[in-house]
Amino acid sequence: MSDAPERPLTAAAGDGSAAGVLDRSPDGQSAEAAALPDSPASAPTAPAEAIVVLDYGGQYSQLIARRVRDCGVFSELLPHHLPLEEIAARRPRGIILSGGPASVYAQGAPALDRGLLELGVPVLGICYGMQLLVHELGGRVEEAEVGEFGRSDLHVAEPGVLLAGMPHEQTCWMSHRDTVFEPPPGFTALASSSASPVAAVEDRARDIYGIQFHPEVVHTPYGQQILTRFLTEVCGCDPTWSAASIVEDQIRRIREQVGHGRVICGLSGGVDSSVAALLVHRAVGEQLTCVFVDHGLMRKDEGEQVISTFRDTFKVPLVAVDAETRFLAKLEGVVEPEAKRKAIGAEFIRVFEEEAAKLTGGEGSVRFLVQGTLYSDVIESGGGTGAATIKSHHNVGGLPDDLQFELVEPLRALFKDEVRAVGAELGLPERLVWRQPFPGPGLAIRIVGGEATKERLDVLREADHIMQDEISNAGLYRELWQSFCVLPDVRTVGVQGDERTYGYVVVVRAVTSDDAMTADWARLPYDLLETIASRMINELREVNRVVLDITSKPPGTIEWE
Repeated sequence: MSDAPERPLTAAAGDGSAAGVLDRSPDGQSAEAAALPDSPASAPTAPAEAIVVLDYGGQYSQLIARRVRDCGVFSELLPHHLPLEEIAARRPRGIILSGGPASVYAQGAPALDRGLLELGVPVLGICYGMQLLVHELGGRVEEAEVGEFGRSDLHVAEPGVLLAGMPHEQTCWMSHRDTVFEPPPGFTALASSSASPVAAVEDRARDIYGIQFHPEVVHTPYGQQILTRFLTEVCGCDPTWSAASIVEDQIRRIREQVGHGRVICGLSGGVDSSVAALLVHRAVGEQLTCVFVDHGLMRKDEGEQVISTFRDTFKVPLVAVDAETRFLAKLEGVVEPEAKRKAIGAEFIRVFEEEAAKLTGGEGSVRFLVQGTLYSDVIESGGGTGAATIKSHHNVGGLPDDLQFELVEPLRALFKDEVRAVGAELGLPERLVWRQPFPGPGLAIRIVGGEATKERLDVLREADHIMQDEISNAGLYRELWQSFCVLPDVRTVGVQGDERTYGYVVVVRAVTSDDAMTADWARLPYDLLETIASRMINELREVNRVVLDITSKPPGTIEWE
């Protein structure tokens, strides 16, 4: 068995960035893998030069794709069962087979389509991916007496192309139980470890490569160098995937899609919608009108900041809509989180349609709607047939069936850190580029187990303001991926001023991450936590208890709902 679940790994020691473990669905596969797009129609638009990563359910699959991009080459993560012709249609420069939790001998284990080896492009198998290649091509894979999990010593006997220029003795990260004992005919065994007689193989004639360890995590010090050699020396890729190239490419694509049409953009003020808006404005100028909908679910003073920044600073055409009353009416009596998301998403679209009609005097005059959809939104929302949905994002899973717009989604192929880089390239101020993520449905999904009433929203808004104020004062804002408060529908007994109180509980949540696919809870200083809790209880009459969430992702998610 490969990739047996272990404790979550962050991609960089101590910084909480892109971790190497994904949320897992009940069947044992990564939920993101199960949710990957099943067809080219639903996939992000890829550059001409790309690497396809096929996901066999491994806990590090997402991280492989991220590390390829870090090498300056675009990568796309796809389910292993995607039909061969659809993989070929992408014309990849190389294919990487991920790890996975199964044994190659287990009934129903993910199989290798031999046609992948006939596409004429290099193939690299990692962990389970290597075992699949070895097993399919005539080598020997067996269950070892002991598994190999965590750091291991790698002994390089023959560097080959993948390990050239690297030390003959190095450390790597293993996560497997089945082991390769003999390579297939025509393959050269490159390395071994204490529990793996064959830890790396290659067949230069057929351009097929395999490594038992995980190069994508930082616990394999030479991992990024190994991936770089595969991408450049084997696949012949040029490392040209960058923020500047993304801007240039997306401006061209936006102009091709939109032509001379009118465009409307749903602007929230977050980095995603802000970057999407500036990209489209750079591409089509006055053809774009941004619509900022104040749904009453935003953080304190956020609406005024958004309007000032885009209307006054960037001179982007902007319509501001006060829609708090209608959104709260839609949320009346709604408790279930998915129902909240879908109600908010549908109402957003209705507002956009109304504002589009006002812009030109009739429905249908504005054809295009810009959204800041990210690749992680697509994955988590279930991007294809049979996909598992972790949660519906309002701009993916919450769209109504009768949508009257054609979507323009220039960030659909990007992760959050890539969006930040594009924002900096476009000249967005640092405070916007590094603004912490905020869910599209706003504070409504941070009221857990209850209805999002005006009274609860006001309490949560003030608590969040206190937390952000103190975190900023402590100089920790940039170090955190997200920091926010949750208001459960729970009351607890307290004592304030010698009187019994029955007030709300506020949950403090702060995490470190790189792209939100995985996250670690932030170790905030005790003095800071004490100050936050004291201010909330003293300043908010409705609150008498503050608690700290110390759950990482996985097993939890960043947001509670």
